[in-house]
Formats: sequence, structure tokens, C-alpha cells
Amino acid sequence: MNNPVTIPLWAFLLILGFAAITFASHFLFPSVRWFFRHRMERAVTRLNTRLERPIEPFRLLRRYDLIQRLIYDPEVTQAIVDHARETGVREDVAFERARRYAREIVPSFSAFAYFGWGVRGARFLSKALYRVRLGHHDPKELAGIDGEATVVFVMNHRSNMDYVLVTHLAADRSALSYAVGEWAQVWPLAQLIRSMGAYFIRRKSRDALYRKVLRQYVRMATQGGVTQAIFPEGGLSLDGALAPAKLGLLTYMVDGHDLDARDVVFVPVGLNYDRVLEDTVLVGAAKSGGRRFNAKIAHVTRALFKQIWLRIRGKFHRFGYAAVSFGAPLSLRAHPDLINDPQGLADRLMKDVGAVVPVLPVPLVAHLLLAQDQTRTALEAAFETALKGLESSHAHLPRGDIPYAVEVGLRGLEERGLIGKHGEIYLVNKESRDLVEFYANSIRHLF
Repeated sequence: MNNPVTIPLWAFLLILGFAAITFASHFLFPSVRWFFRHRMERAVTRLNTRLERPIEPFRLLRRYDLIQRLIYDPEVTQAIVDHARETGVREDVAFERARRYAREIVPSFSAFAYFGWGVRGARFLSKALYRVRLGHHDPKELAGIDGEATVVFVMNHRSNMDYVLVTHLAADRSALSYAVGEWAQVWPLAQLIRSMGAYFIRRKSRDALYRKVLRQYVRMATQGGVTQAIFPEGGLSLDGALAPAKLGLLTYMVDGHDLDARDVVFVPVGLNYDRVLEDTVLVGAAKSGGRRFNAKIAHVTRALFKQIWLRIRGKFHRFGYAAVSFGAPLSLRAHPDLINDPQGLADRLMKDVGAVVPVLPVPLVAHLLLAQDQTRTALEAAFETALKGLESSHAHLPRGDIPYAVEVGLRGLEERGLIGKHGEIYLVNKESRDLVEFYANSIRHLF
């Protein structure tokens, strides 16, 4: 029993390594995790005192626990059984597929990531690229929303900057959970976005099991009071105009929801830009008749370095104005008929979103020049007339001065070669007409 045993050094080191790992996983790691989780909980408690809508307990659950809760949901379990029966695979194989879907969808929200570098990064990027303006909003209406209600910001989708801009402007209200498409599922972007609380969706998936897992997660988040932000159009606008809403996420949120337990309040949000970073890519996709974007990483890198070089040389200037407007909240508890009418709800929300889309100098000048070639003086008169006809809409007038606003709009189009000048008359360049229409379409519905 007490006789020594001789073993090779590599075997001894291997045993020692396994022992160290076992000690760490069973004794050290749990203590360290408890310590950091306890500190995080105290930090979130302090943070919640500053937020208009505190972070919901649902979002603070461990990701592993959320995944387990999702895949053992009775409806998901039944969907696994149905999938196995329909496809002829074993139930354990179908179960693993559902688990994989859940891992793909469920976020790993980090309050530190969101309110630490996330909000700071959004604020820096927004202000570095645009002159950001907060358009129409009624603080009393937003503050008057039931504190226990689930708030859903419903937005038009103009650019991938929408995520950044709204995160920046809503930072004092709450942490938003976005529905993000397949484009973001690349390393390391996916990990960063997931830590910000976003959940991934496959917009074109027809897999019944996947749709059931996604549906149950959205329902769980809605029932848990998670503040969400969705784009009902289902993707970026290719022509700049508002598109009809798709019913997927809206249906998941309201179908079978218990309004007695928790109200759902939709807040319409309208966004607009003097320049959309992806405009040429989106217009190109519209011309090709699909949603295949010609946005190679080389093009993005080249554009990035070009802007950095301009900044180094002191020749960089921001891409005009970007504005966000908030409409009147729509409570499902106040309109219970809409819970069984997803199409009616979608139409109502898109109408409300369209009504608060901000009118900016470049889109309005583009709209006027498409209607008629004009001199600067005539354009200023037409600009003033258009503003009078848009009294119910939010129009941002830089410096409160119409001639300056027209100058801003003309400069934004002229510097990019989208319009030209024949004598004293400004006109849209024939080869750039599609791009000018892209900007005019953003406010076309207001006329």
C-alpha cells in the first residue's frame, strides 16, 4: 500500500493538470462567478435608479437557464415530437436541433456591455457621422406608460445606423432588445451584438421547428416585460419608401398574450437621414430585383479608410442631419380588438410610424427637384410652401432659416454629383435619378 509507484513525468503533469482543472471547476470558478454576479447585481440596482424603465429580471437570467427554459417549453417539446415524426429522425436528434436553434436565438445580455462601451460607442459614432436631432416626442406620453407594461419600439428601417442611433437616443430610458437578421451572424460581431441583448432571426426560414422556437422566445420576452425594438418591414428599404409590415414578430408578441397580466405598448419611431451610408448598395439591390447586397468587406474597408484619411487631413465633415421622432404610444389594453387582428395592428403601426418620419433638408430638396428643375430662388419658395403643407409632420429646419436649409439640401446632393446646375437652374443628373428618388421616397407618403 505504501510502496512508491514510478510514472513518467508527462503522466504526472497530466494528472496534475486534470486535478487543477477539477479543483477550479468545482471550487474556484463557482466562487468567482458568484463574486462577479453579486457585483453585477449591485451595479444593475444602481443603474436601474437612473433609468426610466429598469432592466427587467428576465434579461438578467443566465443564458444557459433561458435556453433550458425555452427548449423544455411544452409547445417547443410538442414541436420537437412533430418534427421528428414528419422528418423521420429520432426525437433526440430533433431535440438537439431545437437546442441549436435556441442557442442561436437567445442573447447573452450584459448590462456592462450595453451601458458601458455599447451606449458610449453608439453616442460617439452617431455624433461623429451626423448632426443628430431628436424630432417630435412628448416626454409626458412616454413617461406615462405603465411601468409594468412591455414596451415595443416600432421603427422604419432606413439604415444599419438605425440600431446605433436609437440606442444612443433611448439610452436614458431603457436597454433595448433588437431583432437582428442573418447579416450580423459573423465573428466577432455576433458575440458583441448578443451581449447587447439582441436576438438573431432567420427572416426567410420556413422550418416549422425553428419558427416555433423563435415564437416561444419572443413570447417569453414579451411576457417577461423586455423592452424591444423591431423593424416590421422585415429588412432595409431598398427604394427609401415605407414598405408594408410583415406580421411575424408582431403576431408572436400578441398571439395569446394575457393583457390582464401585462400590457403591451407599441411606440412608433420614425427615422430619416440626409445621407444613408448604404444608399448605393440598397439602390443597386433594388435594380437587380433582389435583396443580394454587393457590400464586400473590401468596399467597406476602403470607405472607412477614406473617411479616416479625410479626418486626418481636416477635410472630413459629417453626413448632414439624422433625426428620430417618437409617436403616440399605442396600448393593446386600450385597444383589445387589435390582439386578434395582427394585420389591422400592423397597418395601424406603420401608419403611425409614417406620420412621424422626420422631414430633413436633403429629402425635401430631392423631392422638389424631382418634381421640377428650379432656380435657387424658386426652390426656396417651393421649400417654404412644402413646409406649410407639412405642418402636422416634423420638419427639421436648420437654424430656423429656409435659405440655409435649402443650401444644406443642395450641398448634400451636389457634392455627391447627384444634381447639376445649368445656368441658374438646378436639375437632377439622369444617371443619379434612382439615388435622388431614394431620398425623396422617404417622405413621399407625407405628400
